Amino acid sequence: MDFSFGHFPVDLILFALVAAFLALRLRSVLGKRVGIQPAPMPVPLRPEAAGKVIDGKAEQVEAATYDIPAQNTRVGQLLADAQAQESGFTPQRFLSGAQATFQQVVKAFAEGDRATLKNRLTPAVYTSFDAAIAAREAAGEKQRSEIRAIRSLAIEDVRLVRLDVGTGASIDVRIVSDQISLLTDAQGQPVTGTDAVTEFSDLWTFEHLLGVNGSSWRLASARSA
Repeated sequence: MDFSFGHFPVDLILFALVAAFLALRLRSVLGKRVGIQPAPMPVPLRPEAAGKVIDGKAEQVEAATYDIPAQNTRVGQLLADAQAQESGFTPQRFLSGAQATFQQVVKAFAEGDRATLKNRLTPAVYTSFDAAIAAREAAGEKQRSEIRAIRSLAIEDVRLVRLDVGTGASIDVRIVSDQISLLTDAQGQPVTGTDAVTEFSDLWTFEHLLGVNGSSWRLASARSA
């Protein structure tokens, strides 16, 4: 058979090039997600939006950056009001605590650590997390969650509500992180997520009773941002 260029079927070459291009495009899309996936986070607020997958490993960063609204803004004034009502509260310290809680909750949910979750979540959110862990255990599934870097935390909004027992504070924090999030079935096959390092953007809401002894900041909701 003559395989010289003049006799080789050019249409097959074109089809092969098109197939290769489509395969590369598909590979670039698979696994991309912004935010914690529906399986790792039982709060059903994940859209199917595309995100940034980082090849190989997360870029190294010195520390997360904190974005705190200026005092002359509405949110900045509410933060000042919260600080006036609770000794020791500062936006910087709050974000440091939110960062630690974010790491603890992601790890605890993946490991099925209900004790840690109960201390960090509001009762309603804990109930949904507990149900998701129970369903995962019943199916023999395992969750792998690794936070490779937390890039930034930003205070997005603050709400203060007068209650009989004190002032209820609710603060929305946008958290951008690099993570590996992968759920596998009983046979070790992927169910959802990817083992590629992916950029996640989440909006977590923390609640707390200001100036009340024994009250701590707890996660009240989590959704993609």
